[in-house]
Amino acid sequence: MKLSVTHETRYTYAHAVEQAHHIAHMRPLASPSQQLLSHTLRVQPEPAALTQSVDSYGQQRIYFELAVPHAVLVVTAESVVITHALPLEMTGKLDRVTVPESLPWEAVAEHMQYRAEQEFDAAREFAQASPLAPIHATFAKYAAAISSKSQPVYELAKALCQRIHTEFEYSPEATDASTPPLAAFALKKGVCQDFAQVMIAGLRSLGLAARYVSGYLLTEPPPGRPRLIGADASHAWVSVYCPKSGWLDFDPTNNCLAGESHVKLAYGRDYGDVPPLRGVIRGGGDHTLDVAVTVAPMLVTPSAPPAPVPVPITHSQSQSQ
Repeated sequence: MKLSVTHETRYTYAHAVEQAHHIAHMRPLASPSQQLLSHTLRVQPEPAALTQSVDSYGQQRIYFELAVPHAVLVVTAESVVITHALPLEMTGKLDRVTVPESLPWEAVAEHMQYRAEQEFDAAREFAQASPLAPIHATFAKYAAAISSKSQPVYELAKALCQRIHTEFEYSPEATDASTPPLAAFALKKGVCQDFAQVMIAGLRSLGLAARYVSGYLLTEPPPGRPRLIGADASHAWVSVYCPKSGWLDFDPTNNCLAGESHVKLAYGRDYGDVPPLRGVIRGGGDHTLDVAVTVAPMLVTPSAPPAPVPVPITHSQSQSQ
């Protein structure tokens, strides 16, 4: 599907911010499963500096500075992507899906352990604890309860995905971005970020590699498809690793594999690595945050897929101009 994505973040401050430094992770990934056709980033007020760099995982990010006093900050990212569907047998809800063949989870956990002179595998980093996806006995017990001996790692991930979807309540008021997974686990409530980090913590606590994926969902699904939970905001899901088979994405909020309705923005160890926007400010006092996300389908001609075009980074001019 060809999708347009608009993501607007608006901060309104009680007092003027004198100076600000921000990093934005708002450019969708270009990958074999997703083509990035265009991307622009607009910042109001006009930044004093705006530069592009890559993070530790090779993903592009934008740094910008604001040197003029401002009571409102608006950052708008507009992108066009083409997402590719999963193979037919992998689409739909997980209870009607046969996931690909994979190694037994115990063998994968063994592979993820560090040993001297072993062959390098970058995925091992994602088997280690991180601030918002720790390794803990509580998570190990929760994940182990749905595991069985020699169970393929993707099947274990599927079972854990289903369990979280069934037992957790989607409740935006229950948690916030800083809520630890153990607290969300105790509540059995939260949003997509909490569902993803609980699932990641469960897999890591069994010795498996899992990473946090941030992105978006199609707001209006194709005819006959259910509307996915969390489609009006940034979304998050989980990518699970198996040697030789690679990464496979599970969405515990919606109990499905992440397919063409999911737009990948960035991945990391947990939310703390890839928030859409973070920054350090001087002044401002209390603030309110409003986020609006729209993902909409666009017409695609039946010809060959369009070649990617250069992706500019732009910023708006000040209102006085």
